[in-house]
Amino acid sequence: MTNLNRGYELLVLDLDGTLVDARGRISEADKRAVASAQARGVKVALSTGRVIDACRGFIAELGLDGVHIFFDGALVYDLSRRETVYVQPVDNETLKFAVAFARENDIYLELYAIDRYFVEEITWADAVHREFFGLESTLADFDDIIGRETVIKCELMVHNDVEDAKARLFMDHFDGRLRGSDARTPAYPDMRFVNVVDPGVSKGVALKKLAEHFGIGLDRVMAVGDGTNDLPLLEKAGLKVAMGNAREELKAVADHITKSVDESGVGAAIKCFILDA
Repeated sequence: MTNLNRGYELLVLDLDGTLVDARGRISEADKRAVASAQARGVKVALSTGRVIDACRGFIAELGLDGVHIFFDGALVYDLSRRETVYVQPVDNETLKFAVAFARENDIYLELYAIDRYFVEEITWADAVHREFFGLESTLADFDDIIGRETVIKCELMVHNDVEDAKARLFMDHFDGRLRGSDARTPAYPDMRFVNVVDPGVSKGVALKKLAEHFGIGLDRVMAVGDGTNDLPLLEKAGLKVAMGNAREELKAVADHITKSVDESGVGAAIKCFILDA
């Protein structure tokens, strides 16, 4: 059932599969709608599994600044002030065990700090991050990283059955100590990016921190997403909007299902609940 409440003060948008399509683009209709929402005095924030540097171009393209949710909810960061609003890094002891387990089982693992990411070997994943996300890896011994860098998330890359089995092995082994959630992008439909974070991390927790930072009640938040990692985000929001291309789990909890990313679903939802309200 569609939530008919009006007066939304904060609009929170997932990025890949919600705003960004398979070509890595945001539609003109979506950009206009976001600008119009801001002109109405609505705060607009992104909520993504991406790191900060992989979002800067889109933030500039949308004419946004201010505070956003990154790392699947592990970081809420104010770009304008260059200040951390909230962060929940991976515990160093758990991280040591995770690195050791990955090495023992030949599992490819990436470690992410706030401003860069580290790998112990260069693989096909390096090209994906560079060509689509604009990220360059830093080759390093993980033993030198732990304790020196604040690791906010780890990431597993899955694009075949062998990697899927290894990812499941990893997450099963660290059940209760780490939490994994799948992020996808239309540009790589057969690939899963498994964000591995502290078990207390979620987009829902981050949204609560973000709303508190702005002094806005959660009932005045409209959130839009497409993936399973957006479930906690929508569950906290006053208005839950799922994309037409969203996972079925997300559609099941949504107040409203908008058009797909290829049909400028974000713009359609903004028009319905903010511009025409």
